[in-house]
Amino acid sequence: MAEIEFELIFALPEGEHEAFHLMDAVFEAGFEDAIVGTGVPGVLGVALEAASDRAEDAILDAARAIKKQLPEGSVLREVRPDLVSLADVAKRLDVTRQSLQKRKMPPASQGGLFRMEEVAVVIMDAAEGKGAGARKGRFAVGKAGKWLSAGKPARRVNAGLAVGAIDGATLEVRADAKQFIYADEMNAEPRTGAA
Repeated sequence: MAEIEFELIFALPEGEHEAFHLMDAVFEAGFEDAIVGTGVPGVLGVALEAASDRAEDAILDAARAIKKQLPEGSVLREVRPDLVSLADVAKRLDVTRQSLQKRKMPPASQGGLFRMEEVAVVIMDAAEGKGAGARKGRFAVGKAGKWLSAGKPARRVNAGLAVGAIDGATLEVRADAKQFIYADEMNAEPRTGAA
C-alpha cells in the first residue's frame, strides 16, 4: 500500500467561486484533513494524503473524487511535488537550505528546480550515512517520508496529463498508456525497429 502526501492544483472555470464552497467540495469528496488553498483567482490547491496499491492511483483517485465536487469545467493542471527547490525540501526536513547544498545533489532540471524523486534518493542515502564523503544527515525523514515518496508518481501523472495519456476531463488513463504511467508495475513489451 502506497501512502503519499501531495498537492493537486485545479484550474477552475471562468467566473466567481466562493472559497467556502470550494473548501466544502473538497471535504464532501472525503478529504476532511486536506489543506485547501484558494488565494489565486481561478486556481484551487489541495494538499492531502492518500493511499492506494499504486501511488499514481492514489493521486488519480483523489483527483477524480475532488473534481466530481468542483464546478463543471474544472481541470487538474498539476500534481506536486514534481519539481522542487532546495528551500522546499529543507523546510520539510527541518534543516537549512545550506545543509542540503553541502550534499552532492543531482543537476537542476528546470529553472533551478530539482526532480523530487532524484532529491529523495540523495536525502534517503544521507539519512542512512551513505554517499560520497558525507556524514549521516540529521533530516526529519520520518516526518517528510510520504512527501518524498510522491515525486515519481507526481511526475508520471503530470507527464500523462501533458501528453494526453491521461484524459484531462475524466482523469482516466488511456489503455495504451498504462504501461508508461505504471512502468514499475508493468513490463512494457520491447519495441522492434522493424516496420
